[in-house]
Parts: sequence; C-alpha cells; structure tokens
Amino acid sequence: MAYRAYSLQRAARVRPVVRRALRATILVWAAGMALHSRAADSGNDIEVSAKKVADTVVIDVSMLVSATPREAWDVLTDYDKMPSFLPNLQVSKIISRSPTRLQVVQKGGVSHGPITITFDVIRDVQLKPYSEVISHVVSGNLKQVDGTTRIAAEGEATRVTFHSVSIPNVWVPPGIGPSMIESETRDQFGDMRAEILRRKSAQKQ
Repeated sequence: MAYRAYSLQRAARVRPVVRRALRATILVWAAGMALHSRAADSGNDIEVSAKKVADTVVIDVSMLVSATPREAWDVLTDYDKMPSFLPNLQVSKIISRSPTRLQVVQKGGVSHGPITITFDVIRDVQLKPYSEVISHVVSGNLKQVDGTTRIAAEGEATRVTFHSVSIPNVWVPPGIGPSMIESETRDQFGDMRAEILRRKSAQKQ
C-alpha cells in the first residue's frame, strides 16, 4: 500500500509536466494546419482520435467551420502570423517560398518550475490550393512529424480533416497520454477555427 501511495503521488507530480510537454509538441503537429453555437466555441464538436503504437503517435481530426474553403485555407497556411493565435508558438516564419512549396521555421516551448521544454524545427510544406497541405519536419529536435490537412466544402461550411504520424521528443505514457493528446489537439484546432471565424467577421465589417 505504501508503494502504491508513493506511485500515485509521483504520477500526480509528473502529469502536469508531461501535459505541458505534449502541448509543445502538438503545436508543431497541428500548426501545419474551428459553428457559431456555444458547443462549437467549446470545441466539443471537434472530433479527435489519438493512438499510440510503440513510439509512434497517430492523430486524426475532423472539424467543421462556418467558412469557405478559401477562408479556412488563408488561416491554416498563414505561418508568419501563427504566433498571434496559437499559444506557446514563439516563432513561425516562412524562409523559402514557391507557388506550391514552403519551408517554415517554428520555435516554441513551455516551462514548469525548473523544467523547460522547447521545440525548434524546419518544416517542408507542400501546398495544393485550396484543398490540401502536406507537411514534413526536415530538421530540428523532433524525431518525426508528418501531417496532411485536407479542406473541402460541405454544404455552406467547410470540413477540415487532419492526419499525422509522429514520434514525439517526450515520453508519452500509455493510457493517459493519448487522452491528453486528444485534449490538447482539440484546443489547437479550436484556436485555428476561432481565428478563421474572427477574420471572416472582420471582412464583413
């Protein structure tokens, strides 16, 4: 019983640190990509699935936003301005550009007490306006991040789907790890959707 109590106390101390580490990593997963109801604002309607297979994390997201595909595209590919609407993303800058390809530097991180976890990567981004974004981390301190974002009209709204295969730079605990990833990913896509809707509203004024 004493050992079990110690284990639970140790897990309680570790979880906040792991959660912040996962949030930093997920910023990179999700940045290469939120209905006007109260439920939509909370992000509860954003479908997220996260699975861990050995060291690999697979994430799938489906999100509906009351905007056109072009309005969604303009936010999901606005890498230079992402730090203004994605928390903990300190730097996001396009360093190379062609009509169908970008290279993007992204830096960020979180701190908890004496522990600081950061990411610093270069991403290769393939653009297929206004329907698909394919992203691959080519250098930096993340082992692997490959993601595909698809954008398609659905009635008067737009469906955004995201699929990624990643190897994080932090240990992802089984059980609680995928549930935390799902929560943090939902928050990130909620921030994206809020920015899409904010810009849409500003254009009408």
